[in-house]
Amino acid sequence: MYLLIKRTIDILVSCFTLLFLLPLFIPIIVIQRFTGEGYIFYFQKRIGLNNEYFNIWKFATMLKDSPNLGTGTITLRNDPRVTPLGKYLRMTKINELPQIINVLKGDMSIVGPRPLVDRTFNAYPEGIKNKIYNSKPGITGIGSIIFRDEEELISNSDLPPHHYYEETIAPFKGKVEMWYNEHKSTWTDLKIIFATAWVVLFPSSEIVFKWFPDLPKRNF
Repeated sequence: MYLLIKRTIDILVSCFTLLFLLPLFIPIIVIQRFTGEGYIFYFQKRIGLNNEYFNIWKFATMLKDSPNLGTGTITLRNDPRVTPLGKYLRMTKINELPQIINVLKGDMSIVGPRPLVDRTFNAYPEGIKNKIYNSKPGITGIGSIIFRDEEELISNSDLPPHHYYEETIAPFKGKVEMWYNEHKSTWTDLKIIFATAWVVLFPSSEIVFKWFPDLPKRNF
C-alpha cells in the first residue's frame, strides 16, 4: 500500500510541478541555449533502484568536459568549471528541478536516497551498497537535506576532496540513508518534503534532527 500511495503522490506532484515551473523553465532553456557552451540539459548515469543505472536530468551548470577536469565528479564551492548561470542554478538548487521528468518516468521518487555516480557510491561500505537502493532514489531526502552544504564542507576541509568525501562524508551519509530505508512511510516522506522547503527558506535550520531525533548524529 505504501508503494502505491508513494507512486500516486509522485505522479500527481510531478505533473503539477512541471506545469507550475514552465514559466521558469522556458527562460532558463533560452538563456542556456545562447550562453556558456550552448547546451541545456546534463544527463549523467546514476545508480537507482536495485542498483540499476539510469540517466538523471539536470540543467547544465558546468563545462561539458568537467568530469575530466579538476576534481572530477566532486564539485567545490566556487568551482571554476561552473558557468555563470550555473552558479546561480546550483546555489538555488534550480538545476535539480528537471529531475521531475525522472520521477514521471519512474526512475526516481520525490523522496528517497540521493542517486550517486559510481565513484561516490563505491565509497559506501558493502553492507550499505547492497541495501541503500532498495528504495527508489529521490529528488530530496534526509541525506539531501543534511548534506545541502556538501560542496562547502569539502571545500573547507584540509584533506584532498576525494579523501574527505570517502573518509568523512560517505560513512555518515550511508548511515543516514539507511535510517530512511528503515523508517520510510508516507508520513516520513511528507515531513521530509516540508523540511526540504523549510531549509530552502532557512538554510541554517537543523529541523530534520528535531523532527527525527533518532537520526544518526552529525559529528562534523
